[in-house]
Amino acid sequence: MRLNLAYGKTGLPIELDDSLDITVVEPSFVPALPDPAAAVRAALEAPLGSPPLRSLLRPGLRVGVVFSDITRPAPNPLLLGAVLEVLDSVPGVEATLFNALGTHRPNTEAELRGMLGDAVFERRRIVQNDAFDPATQVRVGLTSRGHEAWLNAELMRCDLKVLTGFIEPHLFAGFSGGGKAILPGMAGQRTVLGNHDAGMIGNPQAIWGVTRGNPVWEEVREVAGQAGRLFLLNVTLNRDKAVTGVFAGDLDRAHAEGCAFVRRSAMVAVPRPFDIVVTTNSGYPLDLNLYQSIKGLRAAEPIVRPGGAVIIATSCWDGIPEHGLYGALLRRSKSPRELLDRITAPGFLEQDQWQAHIQALVQQKAEVYVRSDGLTDDQIRSALLRPCRRVEDTVEALLGRYGRGASICVMPEGPQTIPYIA
Repeated sequence: MRLNLAYGKTGLPIELDDSLDITVVEPSFVPALPDPAAAVRAALEAPLGSPPLRSLLRPGLRVGVVFSDITRPAPNPLLLGAVLEVLDSVPGVEATLFNALGTHRPNTEAELRGMLGDAVFERRRIVQNDAFDPATQVRVGLTSRGHEAWLNAELMRCDLKVLTGFIEPHLFAGFSGGGKAILPGMAGQRTVLGNHDAGMIGNPQAIWGVTRGNPVWEEVREVAGQAGRLFLLNVTLNRDKAVTGVFAGDLDRAHAEGCAFVRRSAMVAVPRPFDIVVTTNSGYPLDLNLYQSIKGLRAAEPIVRPGGAVIIATSCWDGIPEHGLYGALLRRSKSPRELLDRITAPGFLEQDQWQAHIQALVQQKAEVYVRSDGLTDDQIRSALLRPCRRVEDTVEALLGRYGRGASICVMPEGPQTIPYIA
């Protein structure tokens, strides 16, 4: 059986013996909209649960337009182009673009030009959120879970916030999009740390596809509600990163309808757990580093049997990475068990612990192998993981342990598919 895994920009072909017990799990393909630009314009003119975007504008209004950073394949030129066209139609509207970095590194000029286009980069004011500088933030309240809500002060001075992005299943927030543009996107570090602490991440409801009852999502929605007047513009994408749906208007209604749309294509039932699961992190740009690739691991977790193995193919052209504290946290531990004990110890709270926490949880259930051209074997081992130079060879080695009748699941698109045991 020949399969092409989503990997970097080019994909990774693999070939497995047809005699093996192999199940391929991938989202049902949703065709692209024939004219996505027209669909976005129409959604802005007839949004869900909200007046049209243009009717919310007046001369002198300050509008903050929030967009996704380099780690997300959001069609920013399409979304921002449509929004700015509406904003520019009303004289005197002041528009500022905000890069929703959360706690990620700032994007370079070249990255911003590539994400937005030269014309937008050169003609518009762009603010990159700095979660680590309290001087750029303002306290907007306290959440029901006792976490302080600090948001970008300049965004808060805007009269209207237009949140752009796309909706896909999320490993602990249920789904992306919606209020995530505010938290973590435009939040301060202390607020992100609270929302992503061990108690929140360790909650069994903090998982793919769950919103109501998920403490992470519910706090995201609560903080977004403290950010003032919002207008949402989210899209859904297929495996080709083409737009399949547009959901604009009221934050709650538009996001809920978008999540329901994604759930129908991305949530896939399987009859049993598998001995071996081969997954990815959905290719470029999502598999830029190991930190981001924890999403692909967690997508495999529900369907691998206890004591089984997960193999993830991820490009990691940005390394582990060196920025942030994820890699350092891994290197301070000798085993996944020690890592988990450290993170869940009372009072522990550290930047990037959430990805390490999820990695450790997956490793309590299964062995994890990493196939990556962007990481050396030593780097993979330093991250408490096992190197894989060739997927087929690692599968063969595992079959030698489990037997030729072992069950294998391949998830070519990684977390674009969320499998569950029926």
